[in-house]
Amino acid sequence: MEFTLNKHIKENDALRKSFFDLAVKTFDLCFVDWYQNGFWTDQYIPYALVDQNRVIANASVNIMRTIWQTKPRRYIQIGTVMTDAAYRKRGLSRRLITEILSDWKDQSDGIYLFANETVLDFYPKFGFQKAIEYQYAIPVTAGKGDFRKLNMEQESNRALLLQCYEKSNPFSRLPMIGNEGLLMFYCAGLMKNHVYYSEKHDTVCIAGHNNGTLQCFDIFGSPKASLETILSEISPSSTRQAVLGFTPNSTKHGSCSKIEGEDTLFVWKEKENIFVNQKMMFPLLSHA
Repeated sequence: MEFTLNKHIKENDALRKSFFDLAVKTFDLCFVDWYQNGFWTDQYIPYALVDQNRVIANASVNIMRTIWQTKPRRYIQIGTVMTDAAYRKRGLSRRLITEILSDWKDQSDGIYLFANETVLDFYPKFGFQKAIEYQYAIPVTAGKGDFRKLNMEQESNRALLLQCYEKSNPFSRLPMIGNEGLLMFYCAGLMKNHVYYSEKHDTVCIAGHNNGTLQCFDIFGSPKASLETILSEISPSSTRQAVLGFTPNSTKHGSCSKIEGEDTLFVWKEKENIFVNQKMMFPLLSHA
């Protein structure tokens, strides 16, 4: 049976709902609030296979803009790869990945994805190769600051976050820009209790704290202060180190370690691979 490929399910009520249902069933991942709050932008493009007005397989394109070595880059991150259990082993994911690569190979500087351990042998068939990521940690001495938690249920606080996001992360070696939809997926969802703002620095920091370690996922703004100062001022008194969710511009005061986790980064070898001979990572809040 030939299934229909649809790249515009956002505008179709029935297909959009079916897509949401499949995401919940596959990943326990709910997109409903994200969509209803207006966070689904043109940077997120599902490629959906449809059977009788029902989404039965999907792979999504995430358009990722960044700056690498002072030059703008446009990368494509493939995510939300899923197939309904009743339609598996029919080559549907293969068809979708092939379609995405064909569409975007000449419209991007690089293409990548994160894969779990069940599909590590699947993506190399398309020319994807594993890349090693490294995460940095730096020592911190807690100090006084004016960071306060933002209530992400309030429109004014969401606007404040987005204003700072527009200024990007000045401390990041690979800052992600222009993807408010993905930012709000995290900051209005899973990370909504970890968003802090400093009026003094006009800077947002997404962070958590556990057993003396500050988990700093990202920083947005244009503070005149140093990274060390920002981390110090947002840290509780018991903090001894900060683990960063992005690769800092300067690594002279910190240490790095290879990331060992559930997901493995794959980069398409037909395009640019900035991870060769580089100890770095994609920002955690840019994972789709």
